[in-house]
Amino acid sequence: MRGRILRDIRARRAVSKNELQRTIWRYMSRNTTLEPQVRMQAQLALSRLPREACPTAIKNRCIATGRGRGIFNKWKLCRFQFRIRALNGELPGVDKASW
Repeated sequence: MRGRILRDIRARRAVSKNELQRTIWRYMSRNTTLEPQVRMQAQLALSRLPREACPTAIKNRCIATGRGRGIFNKWKLCRFQFRIRALNGELPGVDKASW
């Protein structure tokens, strides 16, 4: 579990580090007013960026377990950890529903 969390942290750092560069290269490669040679160079530069730097590869994960499914974004916890912590009173403002 710890490995997944560390890999996710490393990927998020790579995305934030290369975000501006990726945005520039994407704009240049899609700009039809530029010469085709310049656009091709921008496309090659974009493909040379690290794979981890792609923002679509980022997946929301539970900060406690590393689980990638059933995540409550507001608390960054999976549904199991959310339930346990809510019942223990560790999440402020979260109560068990009763009607």
